[in-house]
Amino acid sequence: MRVLLDTNVIVDVLQRREPWFSDGQKIFYAVANKQIAGCITAKEAADIYFFSRKQFTGEENVDAKARQVLSKLYALFELIDTLGIDCQNALAIENNDYEDAIMIESAARVRLDGIITRNPEHFKPSSVPVYSPSEFVAKLKEHQE
Repeated sequence: MRVLLDTNVIVDVLQRREPWFSDGQKIFYAVANKQIAGCITAKEAADIYFFSRKQFTGEENVDAKARQVLSKLYALFELIDTLGIDCQNALAIENNDYEDAIMIESAARVRLDGIITRNPEHFKPSSVPVYSPSEFVAKLKEHQE
């Protein structure tokens, strides 16, 4: 199963944000243990870099630390290109969040099996199944039993 993780799920784990950290961490472990293939979009990479820099503000080597975060994520997750056609097609999706519409189009184009997000309501028009982190963790448990 190949799934796209929304930026909020990634950042929840990186910054240990509660109450979401635990489910996100379980999903990361599932990716690391090759139970599932986790993906992020190229567009998300820029956002994750931004949030990582913000997290390290005031520390030395902020850029180097943010780049290190991305390097580790690239080793763990498949990087899905965000194409111009994804951006164009996203305009036709009736959704109040254009960024999420781009993710929907990217996930559909590469035929992913799901999208994991803390904001499933933003992904209602998705042709790709959408799961909250807790729903996806429950789905993982079902497959293990």
